Amino acid sequence: MTPLPEDVLAATRAHAEAAYPRECCGVVIVRNGKAIYRPCANQAAHPELEFVIAPADFAAAEDEGEIIRIVHSHPNLAPEPSAGDLVACELGGVPWLIVNWPTGRMVEFEPSGYQAPLVGRPFHHGVLDCYSLIRDHFRRELEIDLPDFPRRPQWWLGGDDLYADNFASAGFVEVALAPLQPHDVLLMQVGSPVINHGAVYLGDDVILQHCAGRLSSRDVYGGGWRRATRKVARHRSLLGASSC
Repeated sequence: MTPLPEDVLAATRAHAEAAYPRECCGVVIVRNGKAIYRPCANQAAHPELEFVIAPADFAAAEDEGEIIRIVHSHPNLAPEPSAGDLVACELGGVPWLIVNWPTGRMVEFEPSGYQAPLVGRPFHHGVLDCYSLIRDHFRRELEIDLPDFPRRPQWWLGGDDLYADNFASAGFVEVALAPLQPHDVLLMQVGSPVINHGAVYLGDDVILQHCAGRLSSRDVYGGGWRRATRKVARHRSLLGASSC
């Protein structure tokens, strides 16, 4: 990575200080051969714990120049990247810079091929969540690339219906609730007006899932999880495979 000039680093620290105790976020662009820091609004539901760059601010920065860094702060925490940071960096393909405030210490890192484990990953909505886990399972276990879909925080309470609206275009069809076969996606409704949770059936009454506030895990499929299941989706490439 090309080192950033001191005036850009100073601008990121100033933004981190101004946003404290919330996380700041922004981007570094190159315009006319000069690196410039552009602060962006943090639209996260809990900005003291996470960041979501306002799409309009990101688009404006892209129009102004080439983005060469994604920046955010870790208030009162070491500027070491979280698993969510590492995954998001891989997805964006651009180096990241994290600044701690109030110390001002910084850490930079770039895409390196990192993959979060399927079991034991922390929850970060939109980056490491139930649908991210489904995508990663299909990619690693079946070499099937599922499309990603933008999802705003608590989309299920705001009129969106992520699974119902998008699974057909992702290559899934609805099948009967039983019998199940490995790699079926169980679509559940948990405290929501619409389906808002997905899990992968692994066989032998075991599911792979990632719930908010928990690490991803393999769990017994029974009780509340069965009662919450509304639909079963099967990828078209797996139609005709033997059931369990």
